[in-house]
Amino acid sequence: MRGTFSYRSAVLILLLGVFTYLYGLDSRFAPKNGDEYPYMHIVRMTADAGHWLPLQSEMDGIKNTKPPLIFWQGIASTHWASEWSLAHLRWPSVLYTGLTAFFLFLAVRRFSGKTQTGILAALVWLSFFATYRYGRPFLADPPEVFWISLPFFAILYWGKSAFESKLFFPLMAGVCLGAALFAKSFAYIVPATFAMGLYYWRWRQWSIPQVIIKDLYKLILIAALALGVFALWFALDPNPEAVWKEFVVGENAGKFAARQSSYLMDLLRGGDSIWLLILTTIANAGLFSFVLISSLLQCWRARRFLSLEEVLLLLLIAAFFIVFSLPSQRSGRYLLPVMPAFAALIALYWDRLPLWGFRIALLLQLLVVSLLLWIGTNLQLSQFMGDAGTWTYSNCHWVLMSGSLLLILIGLFKSSQTKTLSLAACFLVYCALTSSLAPLEGRLGRYSAETMMQLQGKDVWIPCDYRAKDEEYRLLLPGTKLHGYLAKDAGDIAVLTSAYPLVAVHAPLGSLPELCDSCQIVGQRMEMRARHSNAEIQEMLMGQLGKHLFVIEYLVSTPASNPDVSNLKDVCR
Repeated sequence: MRGTFSYRSAVLILLLGVFTYLYGLDSRFAPKNGDEYPYMHIVRMTADAGHWLPLQSEMDGIKNTKPPLIFWQGIASTHWASEWSLAHLRWPSVLYTGLTAFFLFLAVRRFSGKTQTGILAALVWLSFFATYRYGRPFLADPPEVFWISLPFFAILYWGKSAFESKLFFPLMAGVCLGAALFAKSFAYIVPATFAMGLYYWRWRQWSIPQVIIKDLYKLILIAALALGVFALWFALDPNPEAVWKEFVVGENAGKFAARQSSYLMDLLRGGDSIWLLILTTIANAGLFSFVLISSLLQCWRARRFLSLEEVLLLLLIAAFFIVFSLPSQRSGRYLLPVMPAFAALIALYWDRLPLWGFRIALLLQLLVVSLLLWIGTNLQLSQFMGDAGTWTYSNCHWVLMSGSLLLILIGLFKSSQTKTLSLAACFLVYCALTSSLAPLEGRLGRYSAETMMQLQGKDVWIPCDYRAKDEEYRLLLPGTKLHGYLAKDAGDIAVLTSAYPLVAVHAPLGSLPELCDSCQIVGQRMEMRARHSNAEIQEMLMGQLGKHLFVIEYLVSTPASNPDVSNLKDVCR
């Protein structure tokens, strides 16, 4: 490793990675998945009910959408919703992600014999965009990845002792996999036990009779114990029939039904094809996707000389890919538990990898940072924010952006630093993204304290573009009674102000809403739109970012009478 990845580089990038995962942890604009707000809703409703079970929700068809472990985690971290913030909900996810990286480091260091290789594996995994996107928000993925990975890390760490263990390791693996099922889904027992079976098969020199004689009972014990842990949900929940109907049948069995024409056609073409599964799995690596491709090519070239540990890593990847290619709903997200294995392979081949994958990563990083710099500069120079405030960056932001650009350029032109700086730049890009949206986390993107006090206990209608969007607004308008309408109608100010007495409407930057004589603006802030039409995306690519990417949201008090909420469909639900 000397000359390409030193201890000093490892320590500096590790510190940068820790900072990156903590920076902006409470940001509403942190990369995430749309599941976070429904999960927040279930936590809040269950905590309000005062019981761990049954899970509570006002959303149609979304109550037992996941096993209770993730929701219990949210209840505990927010002290029964008494300390309600994104930071309180998310810090356990970061802890799980950090522990996964730590145990990956221990495993790779043990079998490779090199501390730098272990640190590198952990840092590469943390640099993957999927790890950053799913490993920080309040989602079920961080505990799932941790608990599934732990038994396989243990095998890599203990080696023969784990394989030959008659009881201790199978019990440990069963409990760990049971915790994973209790966090995400019982379906993960299939790829996990399949991978474990392949591990034992390889250990027995590919002898199936030997596996049956010596290891079959271990696999049965692991699976039975894991499913037993998951079955606690049915034993503890007062309404196990609802769990069976909503989660087992609705959430899992339905994923085998044909989504388009037929199962076979879905397998070979369309948005759920096996080819897209391959693409999205590689894309989990984000800016390091081409580095991952070059690592797999290197594996193929060295296939006759792979070590035992390399074979085990590839078997884990293969097992999950084969199993999750079977359901008609296919997604690279299902393969998040094998991304640490990909990171370990990259670390093992680091010195032998060609520079082209890292240079592509640096070019992608240069593109992202340049785009963020261009957008941020235009926003700071513009004066169309209205009374919501001004878009202003601190000096630290410009230091971050210029430093990131400088390091990326050095990496592109100095071959000896290309690999190390491309890894560091992944974290700098994530910091740059968070910093670029920082003005919206301040006064510009929030309602004033006076507005929040004025709206306490009142009914407010807000735009919703996905389920439980109101949970985001609860962070902006605590203490209000929120009701949702279709987000696409947010610009139809005349209709909205005639229908609702207190409503949030959207107006383009630089323009004031046309209101009735009796209407009054009680608050305003700047907001970033999350969903756009194809025509709007094309216009943004042509440079009209301000027109479609951002809007001014006005809270308007109108003379309209309060509608009968019981007869209205809440779009957020």
